Amino acid sequence: MGSGETSPTMVTPHQKILAEVSKATGAAVFLDTPFGFQENADILAGKISDYFKSSVGRDIAAVTMRSDSESAATVARAVSAINQAQWLFAGPGSPTYALSAWRNSGLAEHISAVLARGSAVFASAAALTIGSQTVPVYEIYKVGMEPHWLPGLNILGEHTGLQAAVIPHFDNSEGGNHDTRFCYLGQTRLTQLEQQLPADTFILGIDEHTGISFDLDAKSLSVFGRGALTLRKGEMLKTFTAGSTLTWDEVAEAVAVRRATVAVAPVEVSDAARIAQLLSGGNFNEAVAGLLEIDRLDRDEGTRRKVHSLISQLGDLAATPSVDSSQIITPFVQALIALRQSARAAGRWDEADLIRVLLLEQNIVIKDAADHTDWEITS
Repeated sequence: MGSGETSPTMVTPHQKILAEVSKATGAAVFLDTPFGFQENADILAGKISDYFKSSVGRDIAAVTMRSDSESAATVARAVSAINQAQWLFAGPGSPTYALSAWRNSGLAEHISAVLARGSAVFASAAALTIGSQTVPVYEIYKVGMEPHWLPGLNILGEHTGLQAAVIPHFDNSEGGNHDTRFCYLGQTRLTQLEQQLPADTFILGIDEHTGISFDLDAKSLSVFGRGALTLRKGEMLKTFTAGSTLTWDEVAEAVAVRRATVAVAPVEVSDAARIAQLLSGGNFNEAVAGLLEIDRLDRDEGTRRKVHSLISQLGDLAATPSVDSSQIITPFVQALIALRQSARAAGRWDEADLIRVLLLEQNIVIKDAADHTDWEITS
């Protein structure tokens, strides 16, 4: 979405996308990262929640991930929530800030993975991040840095094969006496940026109060809202108004670029995904055994994040009134204690501390003795 993501214009598009999620079991969540640096971040998060509840008619859960220096526990909760989501939304703020936080925390790969099972809505600042290149808007327009690109998340290229720089607010006219089209860049700076793009990369411009829907199954896109989609590469300029539908190959042909082949990976259930399925199905003992098996693997950063996410999910389940605690609490605690002992033996003290914190948050106190560890539930 180019802008207006929480305006009356976008109520119907949101409802249409969320209607598909209602047919499935996944959650609907939004990420607060792009505006996480702002002093009024809590107010903005509340406004987004209120909009979806009162205007769109859907409760969506906030996933807090406001910087790239969040605690391991916060990252674990965010990964767990995203991995259980079938619909994800991210919107206004700073694209540069969002890129840094999502990359450094490892969230980027999990955000992209939502599209394998559901839908993701990227608007305004978040929309800037999903192309192969990202415009650092604040740094150029507000700070005065020379026009330059940052590497984008390339979620668009990963799923469609289209190498594009996404630019929202394409028809902005707030400047009055100066050119603020093209997300406040203006014609001169956009031309400078275009000259820096790789050969097969083009500009995908989205007008304000306008959206582009990419159908990954049909390999097509459609334009909705008040404005238009602009495909631009040098002197080639094609505009498509609301209601237009194009295949991805037609998009590439419109600006004379090559669309990369999207590799379809074989359907494999990862260890982490298998454990998540066991948890959702109530097979707690098997899930705990699988979690302990993951801990025996070489512990790279990605594996640690997966384990942290599963620990967070186990903790949430243990605290859920609808779940019989006798089914989960003992294997849950024993699994975490075993993981903690493994972490301590390997000198991963930050991970051991994280597990203690997660247990404390579930009112479970662990007590270390010389040769064993006891635990109890406090009120």
